[in-house]
Amino acid sequence: MSTPAPSSSIDTGFGNLQIRRVAGHIGGEVQDLALSPDLSQEVIDHLHAALVKYKVLFFRGQTQLDDRAHQAFGARFGRTVAHPTVPSPQGTKLFELDASKGGGRADSWHTDVTFVDAFPKISILRAVKIPAYGGDTVWANTAHAYERLPAQLKQLADQLWAVHSNDYDYGADRVQVEDKRLRHHREVFVSAVYEAEHPVVHVHPVSGERALLLGHFVKKLVGLSSSESARLFELLQSRVIRLENTVRWGWQQDDVAIWDNRATQHFAINDYGDQPRLVRRVTVHGEPAVAIDGQRSRTRSRPEATNDARIDEVIAATA
Repeated sequence: MSTPAPSSSIDTGFGNLQIRRVAGHIGGEVQDLALSPDLSQEVIDHLHAALVKYKVLFFRGQTQLDDRAHQAFGARFGRTVAHPTVPSPQGTKLFELDASKGGGRADSWHTDVTFVDAFPKISILRAVKIPAYGGDTVWANTAHAYERLPAQLKQLADQLWAVHSNDYDYGADRVQVEDKRLRHHREVFVSAVYEAEHPVVHVHPVSGERALLLGHFVKKLVGLSSSESARLFELLQSRVIRLENTVRWGWQQDDVAIWDNRATQHFAINDYGDQPRLVRRVTVHGEPAVAIDGQRSRTRSRPEATNDARIDEVIAATA
């Protein structure tokens, strides 16, 4: 399944797991483990501990996982939730990114679903159909980015709060956006508008690390003008996505990536043209972020409860 690696790069500090470090500050490939909802609790605990350390874990050749097993495996880490606005494939809570459809290219830096107060803690992505070339995903370590800030920038960032919304400028960082992608964004992704306020620096609930909480869902910084917000956002966001703070994964068929959504951002590279690319994600419910002074993320707006079953499910998932 995996290419042998030098013993010096293998971490055996998590039970029987063998983890090959993939990059200097983020990323580990777990070797020779078949993911399954039937794994022992001990293995699940070791995987969770390794995830907190490495931020993103990679698994090659997980051919045994189908949609059902993928969802059941995800439930071993907590309550799984559907995406708030994008409908799941029928009978599932899966979030599907299909490049042949309008919204299937997540090609800007983000942390998943930060437009709700209790954003996901873990995401589990499975490669269903991979292009012959291109389509890699890059992750960045937001805890390491904060750690490397100069003291003066830390002091500033520690005080800032940001408004996150799914109704953001979709075309801002893209050179060209096809009409069908813009239409999908307007008609599906923003079919119901959510806004939440998060601290720009939050404390990881397991590791205690401080991490930057930014990404493309940030609409503005609380109490600052739009132009001031944009400048400070760019200053801090640029620290997150410095190359030495990232890991790039070249997908192969049936690979799985699991990331700690509380300590990462990610970017799917849109360089594969019209080739098919289909991935499916299971999302594990999280808690509101906690600022260094103990304040918690808060909801600014979300759809009112209606008789629409999907909205009811969203409200329950984000309460």
